[in-house]
Amino acid sequence: MIKNTSFRRKAKNKSIDVRKLRTIKGFPVNKNIKIAELLENYKSIGFQASHIGNAAEIIESIKKEKAELFLACTSNMVSSGLREIIAQLVEKKIFAAIVTTTGAIEEDFIKSMNNFYLGSFDADDELVKKNAINRLGNIFVPDKNYADFEDWHMKFIERVVKEKNIIAPSEYIRRMGMEMNDKKSVLYHAARKNVPIFCPGFVDGAIGDHFYFYNQSNKKKLIIDTVADVTKFYNMVLQPDKIAGIILGGGIAKHHLIGAAILRDGLDYAVYIQTGTEYDGSLSGAKPKEAVSWNKLKNESNSVCIEADATIVFPMLALSLIHQS
Repeated sequence: MIKNTSFRRKAKNKSIDVRKLRTIKGFPVNKNIKIAELLENYKSIGFQASHIGNAAEIIESIKKEKAELFLACTSNMVSSGLREIIAQLVEKKIFAAIVTTTGAIEEDFIKSMNNFYLGSFDADDELVKKNAINRLGNIFVPDKNYADFEDWHMKFIERVVKEKNIIAPSEYIRRMGMEMNDKKSVLYHAARKNVPIFCPGFVDGAIGDHFYFYNQSNKKKLIIDTVADVTKFYNMVLQPDKIAGIILGGGIAKHHLIGAAILRDGLDYAVYIQTGTEYDGSLSGAKPKEAVSWNKLKNESNSVCIEADATIVFPMLALSLIHQS
C-alpha cells in the first residue's frame, strides 16, 4: 500500500514542543457568559481572535501594574459609533490622555450639533456630492454639519483671541469641551475629568481652515503653540513608573505616542488595533516588534497587534477595560 511520506518525517529539530502550546478549540455558546470569560476563551480560537484574547490579558496587566494608559486614535474612530464608547471610558478616567487628529476633535463637536448617517461603501459618489453629502466609508455626513460647525467655531475663535491669542492645542480643545453639553461627547468628558487631548497636527482639517479665515480677516492673529503641548505631553509620558498605549489605527496619532515613549526607552505595554500593512515600511502598518528596534516599546512580549477593524474589536476591549478598572 502506498503511504504519504510527507507526514511521516522524522523531526530534525526539537525546539518546538507542541505539548506546551495552547490547544486550538472553541467554547460553549452560553447567553450568560461574562466578558472576561469570553475573552479568555478567545485565546484558544486562533487567528485574530487569539490576539484579542491576548490583548485582554495585557489590559489586566496594565491595571494590575497601575500603568498610566494612553489612547491614540485616528479621526475615523470618532466618526464611527466608537465615539460614544471612548467617551464613556474617558468619563471613567480610564485614560491619562488621548492623542488624536483634528478630524476627531471637530467631528466629536459636530456630532453634538447634528447627526451622522449610515450610508454605503458602494454609493455613487457623484450622486452623494450632488446631495450635498460627504462620505466616510459607509458613513454619510451632510454639508450642513460642517457649515453649522463653522458658524459656531468662528465666533468661538474670536472669544478665545480676545482673552489670549497664543494657545496650546490641548487648552484650545479643553475650552471647546467646556462649551459642550453633550454627555456622549469625548471632549465634554475630557474637559471635565481633566483628561488632556493632544493633537499634534491641529491645523489639518476644517479647524485649520477656520484659523486661516480668521487670521486673514483680523489684525490680532491666533497663534497655536504646539511646542507647549510637546512639553506638557512629554512630561506626562516621563513621570509614571510604567506607561501603556492602546492604539487604534496609525498615522501621526500612533507615532506621537510611541515616539514620545523613546525618551523613557519605550512603552511598557502596547495594544495595536490596525489594518495597515508593513510591506511599504509605513508607520501605520508597523508591528510592535519594529517599535522595539526604535526604543518605542520596551519588549515585544508585553504587546499585541490585532489586525482587524477597530469598530469590531475595540468595544469588546472597552468592556474589558471597564471590568478591570
